[in-house]
Amino acid sequence: MPLFGKSSKGKEEKKEEKKDKKVPSVEDKYDLKDILGTGAFSQVRLAESKDDGNMYAVKIIDKKALKAWDHIMSYIISILYVARLKHKNVVKLLEAYESRSNVYLVMQLVTGGELFDRIVEKGSYTEKDAADLIRQVLSAVSYMHEEGVVHRDLKPENLLYYSPEPDSKIMISDFGLSKMEDSGVMATACGTPGYVAPEVLAQKPYGKAVDVWSIGVISYILLCGYPPFYDENDANLFAQILKGEFEFDSPYWDDISDDAKDFIRNLMCVNVEQRLTCDLSLQHKWITGSQSERNIHATVSEQLKKNFAKSRWRQAYNAIAVSRQMKLLALSSKTSRESSAERELPNAEVRLR
Repeated sequence: MPLFGKSSKGKEEKKEEKKDKKVPSVEDKYDLKDILGTGAFSQVRLAESKDDGNMYAVKIIDKKALKAWDHIMSYIISILYVARLKHKNVVKLLEAYESRSNVYLVMQLVTGGELFDRIVEKGSYTEKDAADLIRQVLSAVSYMHEEGVVHRDLKPENLLYYSPEPDSKIMISDFGLSKMEDSGVMATACGTPGYVAPEVLAQKPYGKAVDVWSIGVISYILLCGYPPFYDENDANLFAQILKGEFEFDSPYWDDISDDAKDFIRNLMCVNVEQRLTCDLSLQHKWITGSQSERNIHATVSEQLKKNFAKSRWRQAYNAIAVSRQMKLLALSSKTSRESSAERELPNAEVRLR
């Protein structure tokens, strides 16, 4: 059943449809082909339009992952709003369909690959390249915020290149956790460990600023190749984020400009009131000024391969286990807080797809 999207069928066909009372499905309009990617609760497949032969990407979400009916309706309402977004750096959501077991999102097909993969493949990579990438992300997220949409899950895997061309633009994708800011107070703990803002982990009401924090984390990684927050123990990881504890380690940051470090500090600021907005971030000297063109590819690519070289199947199958682990951590944290008033651990469930 189509949730939205224009039908290309003529009046006569529509009349016949009405007579037969047949509700069109995604398979009526598209031939679903190869699997392009998988997650714990979804997969993305290549799709060919039966009308014009054009190629698209279709994300298929298992409704069971959305659990209760109110979650399903909330998700559908969110994607209806996301469909309004029209920005050159945002993957277009064109149509959506629903069946008894799945939600199908028909999206613009982008073919340039993931952000980190492209950086590793480059022969040269500079601080200027990183600033250019972040400028595009900020521009897109600023537009989204103006439209009242908060992404809530910005991370490198959701930043894709439009095409294989060397000068291809970057695109923001995957709005599975996005929410309209005026649709009520946002307090649900969601996102991806390592990129989620401290106010989310603290279970405080939050807003657009969570996206800015995530962009700060991505900026940090783009300049050194490793994450600002990391620990094998999830409770320790959350404690780092809640305190905003990160360093510009030597020798990896020795050649990175002070402007870049100042930019990151202002985005990864625990105090939401002092954190820059997207618009103010776009005015920061690191974005507007002249950045270093020193080649940092060797160091950054080595660290990216070391810290982010997880195979797709491992990401997919580990996601469910991590989600369960987060639930257990949340229960453990709650019990711990009840037994010790002085100890603060985040009671948060992080939903991974």
